[in-house]
Parts: sequence; structure tokens; C-alpha cells
Amino acid sequence: MVYVYLANGFEEIEALTPVDCLRRCEIEVKTVGVSGRAVTGSHGISVFCDLIAEEAVIDDRIDMIILPGGMPGTLNLEKSPYVQKAIDFCTEHDKPVAAICAAPSILGHKGLLKGKKAVCYPGFEDQLLGAEVLEIPAVTDGKIITACGMGAALEFSYEIISMLISKERAKTLLKALNKK
Repeated sequence: MVYVYLANGFEEIEALTPVDCLRRCEIEVKTVGVSGRAVTGSHGISVFCDLIAEEAVIDDRIDMIILPGGMPGTLNLEKSPYVQKAIDFCTEHDKPVAAICAAPSILGHKGLLKGKKAVCYPGFEDQLLGAEVLEIPAVTDGKIITACGMGAALEFSYEIISMLISKERAKTLLKALNKK
């Protein structure tokens, strides 16, 4: 099970591209509303989430959590005790955590990026405490995946699918999505 946490002010493309790609790969993924079941993105698009944060079971059935960026979505995610609990569970149980845009700052503030390669939305580099900050669309280092923003949503999804299934499956999906 993959949980994608959504809070009011989330970046829609960063959240929904991985959801779409994961579902195309038949990976069970649930959107989790931190701000309630109906959550509104930073561009006014409302999403009806599969679960509210209180309903998300945090146990060994979790394969990964995904944190989309956007403002004030990132700040709202970071304030959520449910999101903090999920991050802590994943790191304590060697489960992957993926964050894009401003959301890697949440991991930086928790000290989870020390000594790791990471990327983020320009201007948030100083929030990736202890990370080796790169200027590429997306990067995986250990069990942490980070990406720079909306324009890297497919690369972010590629990294996620590569970790959960395989690089070959991720390449096949991207090739199918890019056919004209």
C-alpha cells in the first residue's frame, strides 16, 4: 500500500501524477486527506481523498509514503501529526519516503537527509539540512526519493516505480505515456 498525503495547498500535478502512474502499474495507492476528505490544491483543484488521515493504518502494510509539495500544502503536511507519524514509521521500518518540490524540506527538518543526495524546488536548498543538494529532476538515495517540482513529476514517478517494482517496469510505463 502506498499513501499519498494531501493537505490544502498541495501541488496537484506532483500529487496526482504518481497516483496515476502507480495505478497504471497496478500498485495499490490511496490518497490520504490531512485536511479532511475533500482537499483543495494550490491551483484550486479539489480532490476527494480515499481516506482521511485518521483512517490511514500505519503498519507493515505500508510500502511507501509520498509527500507532494506546493504551498501552503507542504507547511500543512509538516504540521500534521499523522504525517509525522507516517514518516517516523517508514524511517524506523526501512520503508521508502518520497517527497517532491518543497516537501523534501520536511525530511530535511527531521534530519533524514544528512549525508544523502537530494533535490528540491529552487529556494528550499537550505532546508535540506546535511544533504548533498543536486540540480537534477529527481534522485533516489537509499530509501528516500526527492524531486525538484511539478516539471519533474514523471521522473519522480519513474523513481518511485523503479523502487517499488523495477526500472524495467518504470521504463515501459514512461515509454507508453510518451507515445504519440
